Amino acid sequence: CKIVRQGGDVMKCYICNKAGKKTDAIAICIVCGIAVCEEHQIREQVPVKETYKWGLGEEEVTLPKPLPRILCTWCYEALIAQKQK
Repeated sequence: CKIVRQGGDVMKCYICNKAGKKTDAIAICIVCGIAVCEEHQIREQVPVKETYKWGLGEEEVTLPKPLPRILCTWCYEALIAQKQK
């Protein structure tokens, strides 16, 4: 799977490009929006939770299908560092 621009050009990984390499991108980071290759993408499954309010209280339910999310390595590292504070 490659990401192709309107003109037919294949997008390249932003992180690889900064390192002087030309690698085809396969995904877009949902946080910063940069194109990333397979090496620089991290895919996580995020559980989806809903809260139902009943007459006498609330119940939190985790839905059966998780939500996939793709991050670049830079954003993933920033989010992990933020969680550890």
